Amino acid sequence: MQVTQQMSLRMPEVTMMGLAILDRTVQKTNVWLKDARDELDWTSSQRAYLALRAVLHAVRDRLTVEEIAQLGAQLPIFIRGIYYEGWNPAHTPIKERKKEAFLSQVKKEFAHTRYPNVDPERISRAILRVLCRHVSEGEMNQIKGLLPHDLRMFWPSGNAAWRIQ
Repeated sequence: MQVTQQMSLRMPEVTMMGLAILDRTVQKTNVWLKDARDELDWTSSQRAYLALRAVLHAVRDRLTVEEIAQLGAQLPIFIRGIYYEGWNPAHTPIKERKKEAFLSQVKKEFAHTRYPNVDPERISRAILRVLCRHVSEGEMNQIKGLLPHDLRMFWPSGNAAWRIQ
């Protein structure tokens, strides 16, 4: 009996589906994707995923390595993986920091999809609203402060945007 108790103390919590931490991150990821779909008024989770990925990468590429890590620490595990996908710390922050380059980077993610004609500014604003809901206000303010002025205009205004869940 004592061996069973010791084993249960060392074993991670397992649910019917698998590890509890993975179950929770799947749930959190689905909440983020639903929020993105709702903000964009889309029905496709695949398009919402592309939008989330595009904006996360565009923001990430304009941050310092330290700030990239701070934001990454607040993301659910699967979204954190999306965020870091393809990242090369030696190439950040990128030199091109104008609004047009940011929007072009977001739009490029949709270039080879069934719906390549997207509005990257609308997508950016929507995904930033999602981030503001799930990432601490302090972290989002730090990120906003590091970005050029013409990108800060994409941030939601007012305290209603900051609904940490």
